[in-house]
Amino acid sequence: MHMEIIERIVERAKGNRQRIVLPEATEERTLRAADKVLADGVADIILIGSPEEISRLAEAWGLTHIGKATIVNPLDSPKSEEYAALLAELRKNKGMTIEQARELVKNPLYYGCMIIKTGDADGQISGALSTTAETLRPALQIIKTKPGITCVSGAMLLITQQPQYGENGVLVVGDVAVTPVPDADQLAQIAVCTADTARAVAGFDNPRVAMLSFSTKGSAQHEVVDKVVEATRLAKERRPELEIDGELQADAALVPAIGEKKAPGSHIAGHANVLIYPNLEVGNISYKLVQRLGGATAIGPVLQGIAKPVNDLSRGCSVEDIYYLVAITACQAMDAK
Repeated sequence: MHMEIIERIVERAKGNRQRIVLPEATEERTLRAADKVLADGVADIILIGSPEEISRLAEAWGLTHIGKATIVNPLDSPKSEEYAALLAELRKNKGMTIEQARELVKNPLYYGCMIIKTGDADGQISGALSTTAETLRPALQIIKTKPGITCVSGAMLLITQQPQYGENGVLVVGDVAVTPVPDADQLAQIAVCTADTARAVAGFDNPRVAMLSFSTKGSAQHEVVDKVVEATRLAKERRPELEIDGELQADAALVPAIGEKKAPGSHIAGHANVLIYPNLEVGNISYKLVQRLGGATAIGPVLQGIAKPVNDLSRGCSVEDIYYLVAITACQAMDAK
């Protein structure tokens, strides 16, 4: 089951090749993954770094497809000055000077975001060497968030051994990565963005979103429950066509018999395939419990809410992780167009 959904994501990427930037081009896992992506035709790859160094490493590691990549070196690129001027313009309200901008565009993570901003690439992946903050900062400064979205979040695909739940055992959950204590409006944004990810990446035709709580439809009273109720209302307002309900306990969201008993008349209760956690603490703990105790495969986090996809690898990632994240980023990029 696990491979099936991943293979579908890879096939979708191959069918509509996107241009993905890998700014950490001299990092071994990244370059090996780029070689495999290019060999399989999953995406067009833009590597940032010195062409001499990249080809020397490719030769040393026996990578025969790196020649198909576009390689750009910020230190001698004819576009660097144009990018610096644009960056200074984008950040002038924050007091950025052209000199500061010239320095920043030498940084591959910034340079990659400028390629995306000017329309010459569709998405970017870093994090094998960089922190989440280093990956996100240029994306938020340059590419910015989607229209109407102010809150970036992270969704996770959970592939379980329980086909009776979610979408044949697959669930998309959020936020597991970015916003520790979202307010009602941010929680509504997370719900909308996670539904979009479920459609674009997991291939769900019909995301059914449950806003999770420790209460179902007023069974408990507390301000944290009120926040989930308000977020549900705001998400419906923002996206009237979205199938969404809350607040629901996890069992009421997933198990039809419990959903019917606790939330009679709800279309979502018992049939949810997208779960929205009330805060990051709950999200992070619960996906890791499901992964470790329940044997689920967790894929992600997939960052969402940025106008064009920029994704973050964990520093312990494998070549395979990077390869699949390229395919996921490509699927998000198609959806962003």
